[in-house]
Amino acid sequence: MNHLLPYRIRVAVPVPIHDCFDYEVSAQQYADLKIGMRVSVPFGRQICVAIVIEKIALDTELSTQFKLKKITDILDQKPLLDQHILKLLIWSAQYYMYPLGEVIQSAFPAKLRQGHRYDVVTPEWQLNPTPHDLDQQLKRSSKQKVAYEYLQTHQGHVLENQLNQQGISTATLKTLEKKQLITKQDVPIDFSRHPVNLAENELIANTEQQHVLNQILPLLTQYHGYLLDGITGSGKTEIYLQIMWQILKQNKQVLVLVPEIGLTPQTIARFSARFDCPIALLHSGLNETKRLQAWQQAQTGQAGIILGTRSAIYVPIPDLGLIILDEEHDLSFKQQEGFRYHARDVALYRGYLAQCPVILGSATPSIDSFALAKHGKLTHLILNQRAGHASLPKMHILDLKIAPKQHGLSVMLIEKIKATLQKNQQVLVFLNRRGYAPVLMCESCAWQANCPQCDAHFTLHTQPYTHLHCHHCGLIQTLPKHCPACQHTTLKPIGLGTVKIEEGLKELFPTYDVLRVDKDSTRHVGSLEKIYAQIHTEKPLILLGTQMLAKGHHFPHVSLVAILDVDAGLLSVDFRAPERTAQLITQVSGRAGRGNVHGEVILQTLRPDHPILHTLLEHDYRTFAQQTLKERESACLPPYRYSVLIRSDAKNEKDHLAFLTQCAETLTTSAQQSIDIWGPIPAPMQRKAGKYHAHMLLLSENRAQLHYYVSHWWQQVRAITPSHIRLSIDIDPQELG
Repeated sequence: MNHLLPYRIRVAVPVPIHDCFDYEVSAQQYADLKIGMRVSVPFGRQICVAIVIEKIALDTELSTQFKLKKITDILDQKPLLDQHILKLLIWSAQYYMYPLGEVIQSAFPAKLRQGHRYDVVTPEWQLNPTPHDLDQQLKRSSKQKVAYEYLQTHQGHVLENQLNQQGISTATLKTLEKKQLITKQDVPIDFSRHPVNLAENELIANTEQQHVLNQILPLLTQYHGYLLDGITGSGKTEIYLQIMWQILKQNKQVLVLVPEIGLTPQTIARFSARFDCPIALLHSGLNETKRLQAWQQAQTGQAGIILGTRSAIYVPIPDLGLIILDEEHDLSFKQQEGFRYHARDVALYRGYLAQCPVILGSATPSIDSFALAKHGKLTHLILNQRAGHASLPKMHILDLKIAPKQHGLSVMLIEKIKATLQKNQQVLVFLNRRGYAPVLMCESCAWQANCPQCDAHFTLHTQPYTHLHCHHCGLIQTLPKHCPACQHTTLKPIGLGTVKIEEGLKELFPTYDVLRVDKDSTRHVGSLEKIYAQIHTEKPLILLGTQMLAKGHHFPHVSLVAILDVDAGLLSVDFRAPERTAQLITQVSGRAGRGNVHGEVILQTLRPDHPILHTLLEHDYRTFAQQTLKERESACLPPYRYSVLIRSDAKNEKDHLAFLTQCAETLTTSAQQSIDIWGPIPAPMQRKAGKYHAHMLLLSENRAQLHYYVSHWWQQVRAITPSHIRLSIDIDPQELG
């Protein structure tokens, strides 16, 4: 009867179901289809874009008595996902216990997820004949002049994507188009491989850098994991560039991941200055067309360098020769919603599949990476010397309890800032709290403005208008005119946010620019680039911001760093909080003294005797990390045990805690003492966005056993979870909140 069996394929459909599904195809479709191609299929009442996972052999018996549905259409002429990336996605779905169809969808840009055809055109800008009044038309705009001159030097035909990467905005190009100086034309994308050349020579490596290069360069054709542990300003980027050049010369591709969009402009500037080759840029700030084009540059092999944030780890790269994770310690590499993968761990497995080196770089490596290096799973490479003649900054702890203050700054710090500016140097003031003030309080009855949906205070914002904003659920309310409790009008902002500090600094130093860098001040496209352009002038100024400033930026003219408040991180219930705090202090401090001027760091705190601060002051981050590893080992905490965090939320406080307790009892019975269960307990912020949150932490010394028992248990739990309770699973969690 085998000859009567239909031609079948197995596909992954983007639905919250862990299984794949079989569909019937015609003989011709069966012949045309290849694994990794997209097809449209009927699923329930909708048509979904699915990916072909398997072509089922014709002699395979049907596992179901039901008639199979037929596919609707074949969307591609050739596979979009190769075997390596499919294997990585399947592994990720299994490891992170997430539906395969949804995991695979995360590897595609939105246009391909929506079923758009692969073939696209891209805009190219061309010069029109030069008008007689060209100078007059460009006189008032330096941006338009730069764009026009760039087109002139590139024979008058340049792709819009290339112009954007040079900092020339589409808005500027459209203005030139209105003046009839240039014309846009859609042209087919050329995905052919371009030769790679050096645009500028390499720097001469110092002794430490050369030692690191000597360990990596002989092993470029095989998988090896490296932890590049270099103090701030030690020249890790130069090591990346020299290794990248060796890979690019072999006609292979390089994947570089950075934690946030804010780092991509300076990184792409360094790459563009060194290498004359196509660079594909992938991050959430791109529109869908540009994201698709960059994805195609990577997938076809055209782009020699792929630079992106977390999700770029799943971009298909046919000739992958090197993976670099810069600032590998950063929490941004861990997806915190939905498919909760960690780009660092996925990168190591991807390097293994592709048989290429993986370099994890940081001045403050994660405790997890230190443990991998300690157990020989990563090669630990150390840089203790700053590049050039720069030296490490000197740190001072200032007791805020006894120090006289003005605008939230100690008088001593104000004098230091004044002296630094008078020497034509720059100052960085760090406060990891945006807005004007974290609390609005009534002076008469002590009422506080709390979010009605969360166990949290409203933050007072004064820009772009005065309002109350909850940073946890996003709720915005107008400012009350009087106290809702006692009707008095004595409402006063308590505490400091970046806007309030900015106000104080402008009052204290009216003749100097104060540049604020936080989520609010950098909302508009190009705003971050404008700020960085000002910072890289030699003009004395004050740079004020949140942790956006703590991540790998090179500010050569900053000689004084002031850290205003890290005390919150010293009091958290999360066992990883000390690690985050130590990393933050070290990273922010590292922005000082990176040029030819000696750096200094002043740390204002209400807890000057805290052991973390003194370890960093008297020793360094590595000493802190070694101490932390010993503490984690004695406490049987990760990385010495493997962990899974189950989160739940519901509108009723008791329902989901009772359900989680029931689930925990089931797991205890099946796992037979091989898993420790902590909880369930209310989350650190129990009420958030109108729902009650709880969690339980599962720990085991044996990862294989933990995953075996939890994966089976998780399938059972999902099947019986009531509709009013939402559960999620987080493998290797990085936060307990």
